[in-house]
Amino acid sequence: MGLEGELRKEIGKWTGKIEKEIKKVKPRDQDKEHFLSNINAYVKDSKYFLEKGDLVRSFEAIVWAWSWIEILKELEVLE
Repeated sequence: MGLEGELRKEIGKWTGKIEKEIKKVKPRDQDKEHFLSNINAYVKDSKYFLEKGDLVRSFEAIVWAWSWIEILKELEVLE
């Protein structure tokens, strides 16, 4: 498997993880709902870039989405 295959595999793995995690988390306060909207936008962007064959941007977007979830959980914005 070459670099392209590895990147597609990682994108798929992290997309699956984040889609499961998004279903479990919620903002602690209603005024923090926009954070979930931003995370979902990154996931959507990742899928768009993947469809266009732009694997680097797709991977970058899904990593940003996952990073936001982890950061916001750590800051107790999401539960």
